[in-house]
Amino acid sequence: MRALKYAILGLLMRHPMTGYEIAKEFNFELAEFWYANHSQIYPELKKLFEEKLVVFDIEISGDILESKRYTITDKGRNEFIQWLHKDEKIQQTPKDIFRLRMYFSNNLDLQTRIYLLENQRQQHIKRLNNLKKTSEQYPETPAHDSDRFGDFIVLRGAIMREENIIAWLNECIRYSEEAMKQET
Repeated sequence: MRALKYAILGLLMRHPMTGYEIAKEFNFELAEFWYANHSQIYPELKKLFEEKLVVFDIEISGDILESKRYTITDKGRNEFIQWLHKDEKIQQTPKDIFRLRMYFSNNLDLQTRIYLLENQRQQHIKRLNNLKKTSEQYPETPAHDSDRFGDFIVLRGAIMREENIIAWLNECIRYSEEAMKQET
């Protein structure tokens, strides 16, 4: 399955966009759970056009700068809606290098382990604060049928994920600090 295909079709369900605008979405709202770069997006847009799932108009700005504004077709809408209705099995846990290191952290001295855990915690606190700042745009829950509802629930999930990771890191630090006390 080409998940990027459906991510792009979903964005185009909202409104027509250029490839550049699509790439910006992957760096903004989608960044918490999906990523794609320009080198993936533009070939996918070409495939979507060849499959007649999108069409484009060429827009010219200035004297020579031209860009393609993509619009989803009826065929693209139908395929996207069919994909949305599919029930997915849970996927494997994503690879996490830091957790792999912590799995083998018995090979580290306790001070180094605590340093790494605290550094990781600071990074997650920073991410959590950024997510909470983003959530300020939602003073109330958006209507369930608005484009913003999906953004809202994914953002809520990202905030909860970061809060749980920070709680786990705090627990790991506490275990390590208790072990240090026992050593002295």
